[in-house]
Amino acid sequence: MLKSTDQTVMHSYPGLVALITAKHEHTQNIMAAGWHSYISFDPPIYGVAVAEERFTHHLMKASGSFAVNFVPAEFAAYIDGAGKHTGKDGDKFKALGIGWKPAETVDAPILKEAYAAYECSIIDINRYGDHDWFVGKMTRFHRDDSKFGPDRLPDFERIKLPLYLGRSQYLIADESTSILKLKK
Repeated sequence: MLKSTDQTVMHSYPGLVALITAKHEHTQNIMAAGWHSYISFDPPIYGVAVAEERFTHHLMKASGSFAVNFVPAEFAAYIDGAGKHTGKDGDKFKALGIGWKPAETVDAPILKEAYAAYECSIIDINRYGDHDWFVGKMTRFHRDDSKFGPDRLPDFERIKLPLYLGRSQYLIADESTSILKLKK
């Protein structure tokens, strides 16, 4: 039975974690973000919640841009490492062995192992409680076509999605995962 409480109930799992990258001058960083979302399709706009104490927050604010990267389950260690370590201690890309290339329209790294990535130019930042919501106009899109079907949705026979359950645990969505298809 559902019980009423005045204590915060955090229920957003399982969830697809995005790897947020940012660069300002000669410093770059990567962080794991569970709170992120599309905001608009036309024009394409994406948002991510980042706490001010995060190293990436300052890079995003200074550069006015960020990138959103999604990696398959075989690179879940990137998500875990990006969430557990701070950029204040040095280059997380080197420490975690993450390959990247420069974005085309913003100053942020794009992960070589990503199956999808978005370049975002910041158009708004608002504080909500203990996080800032960074809103970015999506300026370039990257997609590994070998991981997607003709409907432009992930092909679970070719990609395994790491859905975060908390405490370094992941549910892997792949061809063996049960899919409920409702009639149209």
